[in-house]
Amino acid sequence: MGTAQLSLVIATSRGTTMRNAKPSNQWKTLDRDLGRIGAVEYATHYVAQPLVGFGIALAFIVMAGLGSTLFFGGASVSYVVIAAAAFGAYMAVNIGANDVANNMGPAVGAKVLTMGGAIAIAAICESAGALLAGGDVVSTIAKGIIDPESVANSDVFIWAMMAALISSALWVNLATWVGAPVSTTHAVVGGVMGAGIAAAGFAAVNWPTMGLIAASWVISPVLGGVIAAIFLAFIKTNIVYQDDKIAAARKWVPVLIAIMGGVFGTYLAMKGLKKIIDVDLATACLIGLGLGGVIYAISAPLVRRQSEGLENRKRALKVMFNAPLILSAALLSFAHGANDVANAVGPLAAIVHAESFGTFAGKVDLPTWVMVIGAFGISFGLILFGPKLIRMVGSQITKLNPMRAYCVALSAAITVIVASALGLPVSSTHIAVGGVFGVGFFREWDAERRARASSAQRADVKRVAPEERRRRKLVRRSHFMTIIAAWVVTVPAAAAMSALTFLVLDRFLGG
Repeated sequence: MGTAQLSLVIATSRGTTMRNAKPSNQWKTLDRDLGRIGAVEYATHYVAQPLVGFGIALAFIVMAGLGSTLFFGGASVSYVVIAAAAFGAYMAVNIGANDVANNMGPAVGAKVLTMGGAIAIAAICESAGALLAGGDVVSTIAKGIIDPESVANSDVFIWAMMAALISSALWVNLATWVGAPVSTTHAVVGGVMGAGIAAAGFAAVNWPTMGLIAASWVISPVLGGVIAAIFLAFIKTNIVYQDDKIAAARKWVPVLIAIMGGVFGTYLAMKGLKKIIDVDLATACLIGLGLGGVIYAISAPLVRRQSEGLENRKRALKVMFNAPLILSAALLSFAHGANDVANAVGPLAAIVHAESFGTFAGKVDLPTWVMVIGAFGISFGLILFGPKLIRMVGSQITKLNPMRAYCVALSAAITVIVASALGLPVSSTHIAVGGVFGVGFFREWDAERRARASSAQRADVKRVAPEERRRRKLVRRSHFMTIIAAWVVTVPAAAAMSALTFLVLDRFLGG
């Protein structure tokens, strides 16, 4: 019954008062009941959205577990593989909800992509990277931090990998719920380390490798932030602060696009095309250099044509960075799918191998159906739960525009190349978020510098109190501290959860 209809009924009822001793009380009761029904409908609609997402994710996890029986063991059924496939799907969903946001967050925060467009591009590129360019062989022991020979037998090894899978997925899920972008690779590393310690003692851990991974907690975000800040400083100095901004953009934007093309050409040659072709760093750099030259020749006339008729204002410059930013986000997602998915499903591949052959190994073949679980799980997680972290990275740490977001994306690719050349294990999550912090802190420093210069030149400029300057900070400190704390805690927290999980599994399900 609509509002107009209800009003008509109430009005009609007033004419029948004499035939009904208590009409007003009855209609008041009806009003209250209808109000309660409306409130229930509103509440149901409110809670239905998260419940729908949870239901779809749960259905995918169950289907992944049951579907594993079609590809493993023929007529026999391995309940261990079914459980591992389900937890592998759960881990993949969490990667999509947390890790992928780092690639798309800057483009969404800069309002170059809508949330729906970013999710669609990321889902397609992540899946394509995993299925087309993902490695055939995956390390089962997460960066070589545990010696497989130190594990007593294949059953213990299986429970150790199962514990690592469960604990890392739970930790990433918790971090997503809190709103902290964390490294899923580090979560897997912590899970494998904790299970290895519980199974074989502290001597089983390769501590020098763990030391490098711990160092990457600092190296990744700092290097990413510094490189992003350098590019933003270059853009501001050579384009934004110039009197003729359009002429400066015509000169430098094609160079910046060419740098981006060359860097991503090198990045993909090194990290994203392992299945197609294996190249060394020098060859990858030559590929990137050649691609950068081609892109410059193509982009220079396009930028000149695009700049015609634009106002000589900072806002007009942003449109020139839109297309490169969208392309960079897509390429980052492709490379992420090609690399990090395999790391995430590594424990699942290890369990499948151990169940199939009764032995364990440091590296195993990666079955196609395992990679499919990883690829589709990431897509489901991104679509269902990704927007929360995309908004966090894109708009809640600091304000981004196309130029700043471009610097973040370019920094992510350059940092991975530099770290690979130096042999340093780095996290794409830490690099991307570090790049966002880098441009934010540079903007704070640049604003302070320009304010001091202005006050020194003009005596009539009103001085801002220190308290007000702190309030105007361009990087939100609360998010900064939450994210840093989550990064530091990830490996030890995942390790502790994994050790406890292994002890429970080995105690009640072990031989």
